[in-house]
Amino acid sequence: MNYCEAIQFLYGLRLFGAKFGLDNTFRLAALVGNPQDRLHFIHVAGTNGKGSTCAMLESIYRASGLRVGLFTSPHLVSFRERIQVDRRMISEDDVVRLVESIRPLLEQFPTAHHPTFFEVVTVMALQFFAEQKCDLVVWETGMGGRLDATNIVTPLASVITNIALDHQQWLGETLAKIAAEKAGIIKQDVPVVTATDEPEALAVIEKIARDKNAPLFKVGQASSLSPLEKTRKSEAGVTPVPSLTGKHQRINAAVALATVGILQNQIPVSEKHIREGLAHVNWPGRLQLAQSPGGQKILLDGAHNVAGAKVLRAALEQNFGGAKYALILGVLRDKDWQHICEMLAPLAARIYTTPVASERTATAGELAEACRKANPSAAIIACNSLGQALQKTATGDFIVIAGSLYLVGEALEKLGLSPAAGSERDLNEWSLEARHVSAK
Repeated sequence: MNYCEAIQFLYGLRLFGAKFGLDNTFRLAALVGNPQDRLHFIHVAGTNGKGSTCAMLESIYRASGLRVGLFTSPHLVSFRERIQVDRRMISEDDVVRLVESIRPLLEQFPTAHHPTFFEVVTVMALQFFAEQKCDLVVWETGMGGRLDATNIVTPLASVITNIALDHQQWLGETLAKIAAEKAGIIKQDVPVVTATDEPEALAVIEKIARDKNAPLFKVGQASSLSPLEKTRKSEAGVTPVPSLTGKHQRINAAVALATVGILQNQIPVSEKHIREGLAHVNWPGRLQLAQSPGGQKILLDGAHNVAGAKVLRAALEQNFGGAKYALILGVLRDKDWQHICEMLAPLAARIYTTPVASERTATAGELAEACRKANPSAAIIACNSLGQALQKTATGDFIVIAGSLYLVGEALEKLGLSPAAGSERDLNEWSLEARHVSAK
């Protein structure tokens, strides 16, 4: 088996859809020796900001000298982004080796209960991190938390960044129901950090934390004084993540710093290493500002839900107020794409809608119509592809590419900002038919 064949095998696992439940992951992990029992985790859930918070935690702990594993999803371009050690992507050879070792084990599962792509990749990551003797793993949930495949670990700390409406068809139609799913990562006696400030959602998190005797630490607007502000008062040099753009990153930084703070007795980190880690955070595709060889400014942001679109809009108004820019917009159909259009369209002078390279995409025509209603004065063109949209905006001074992480990943490739990985973006796809099984 070569790397392309390994990727094709993983791609084939999409046929088994998205499934919520822990039985398969527990069983598959046991078949490879329960590598999770040899590792220490920080488990991160939430609607938005998970990836940025994970990147901050990874950077801080790596700066302190630890060997840190990082597990995130989806990937922007290469599948290998999902599994990293000290911010180096897993090698192609290691992907092949792990796929070859796990493939025969899958034959022990009946077809009706065959492990899904995400379940298999979760166990592959656990194997790799254990082999690499990681001191700490920053461990991001996929979707939800309670029945997410990542929830077979018992972490040092659980993190719930925030709660907003997203994936309602899977997680529930209300903030309370979504919070219950996300808070499913809370474990008995394990501390929890959250920046959730929606009263309905916070009440659920508070109750589950009490039931689990899990100390709860609230930061940002959920607390009168965030750990970030406390740290800044005690140490003047600490700044809120200068390497990541956006006011919202202050809250993500507060969550990361609170987590580091409550784990100080187990994993000591100096103020110097906190500053160093925050100053060198790298998380592509989230308010990422790039410049073309011709001087064109390009802002890429995976504003894939309404809450994310609000953050992008606030950042555009605060950091780029008055700039006449072109918006390239592509959104998945299973998102609230109409409200995303309402949020972003009014700020743009020109709008180019495009399908996302996904079977779940909203059409360019649908997006264009929604944008026209939100901004009748803008020049709006429905494009056949991202390539066509980029061609039409090639002479502009400033363009914003947003609406889906899938779209941002494709743009990073086409703009030469990330090595091409071709069809590996297709691995982010999953069936719209989800199977539910009981939690263990």
